[in-house]
Amino acid sequence: MINGTKNPAKDHAKLADFILFSQREFLLNLSRELNRDNISFAQFFLLGYLATSKELTMTDIARKMGHSTAAATGLVDRLEKLGLMERTHAVDDRRKVLVRITSRGIELVSRLRDELQNQIADAMSETSSADADSFMNSYRALDTTATAR
Repeated sequence: MINGTKNPAKDHAKLADFILFSQREFLLNLSRELNRDNISFAQFFLLGYLATSKELTMTDIARKMGHSTAAATGLVDRLEKLGLMERTHAVDDRRKVLVRITSRGIELVSRLRDELQNQIADAMSETSSADADSFMNSYRALDTTATAR
């Protein structure tokens, strides 16, 4: 229930509006930062994947990004030229290209993540402790449901 209503469709619509509004606010700031660093959202998302993985194959990257292997190669090419990731070949199969994030790429992801975290902290500072706890509990429930799918 949102605001004590018992109308799930109305609650879902309000939640969708909230997600779209908050996403827009946070993504606008992230977009300014990405433009400053001359990278796209897709390139940043790829860096984020690589920051949590030791290395990925081009096929893994294409699958995670929902792109063709050719499109994934274009993303990797650009990020490699910027010194944010590097390619190597698998020891057991030289045909297999492995991609890993560089220390410079990790620094970029960390800086942008910290910026977003600070923006969220600022937004949450206006919220009561009880409301913040309620929001985080709801987030965890939604995250668990989404992850299970």
